[in-house]
Amino acid sequence: MENKVKFDLYKKLLCEWSGRMNLVAPSTLNDIDNRHIADSAQLADYLPRDTDIIDLGSGAGFPGVVLAILGWHVTCIESIGKKVMFLNELKTQLELDNLTIYHGRVEDYISKLPQNKKYIYTARAFAPLIRILDYVHKTNYELFLLKGRDIMNEISVAKQKYHFDFNMFSSKTGDGFIVNIKKDR
Repeated sequence: MENKVKFDLYKKLLCEWSGRMNLVAPSTLNDIDNRHIADSAQLADYLPRDTDIIDLGSGAGFPGVVLAILGWHVTCIESIGKKVMFLNELKTQLELDNLTIYHGRVEDYISKLPQNKKYIYTARAFAPLIRILDYVHKTNYELFLLKGRDIMNEISVAKQKYHFDFNMFSSKTGDGFIVNIKKDR
């Protein structure tokens, strides 16, 4: 199945399931292409190609499922059962063999990871930066986060506890940013 067909089916399923549960803000369903898919897909310009992605708090699959459609091997972590059911439906319907769904808490998944490997994490509308760093700080991490315009406040708070360098890139789809943070070794 080609990517355009997968994205069209994704949008159809998102609209159908959103009628039964809160997957995304209802006001964004009339602009899924820009608000959700293009916003998530812009990470493709920054992510290394030869790596697996761990998407934190995947919700409706943004950005994890979008990145899987674009070819990355992605593990989506989601703790809410209804959302996991939706992600599993996407995996099946979109024929995404490169997508793994983990039903559980982010901290439980990360605590089981081998410490000697580098991990690439993504997140969108998941948690404040300090909390994300609390989850990943024991791993050899690199973060690619879709964040809003208030990100500098989140960075200031996180820098009180963690030492890190970061790069920020303006979002192509709104007034937010892509934030890239590598573990300071």
